Amino acid sequence: MHELSIVKDIFQTLEQAYPETYKDIIKIEIQAGLLSNIQPVLIQNAFEAYIEEFQEYKKLELEVTILPIIAHCAVCNNTFEVKYHRFVCECGVSSDNIIQGEELKISKVTFNKKDHE
Repeated sequence: MHELSIVKDIFQTLEQAYPETYKDIIKIEIQAGLLSNIQPVLIQNAFEAYIEEFQEYKKLELEVTILPIIAHCAVCNNTFEVKYHRFVCECGVSSDNIIQGEELKISKVTFNKKDHE
């Protein structure tokens, strides 16, 4: 199950990016393109399994947004959404110039707002 290794990578990335405050994170939002081979249910299950093992993350929430496939047509300079795996522009020309849809990224991290007195 590659989703568990993805979840581990997310946590490692956050621990490296926020070494002093990563334990204050309460919500992680990720964006996954349709071509990234990420299944929201499977990534959520892997996330739940991971936080069950590490109790310090028990209240952490994960939100996954799936991004559509967007391609660019060099002939008419149009960007278009690929639907039903048809990489054909409105002008009728095929294009495999993908500008969105393959990514997997952490898009937002929310921290617990603590009162610092």
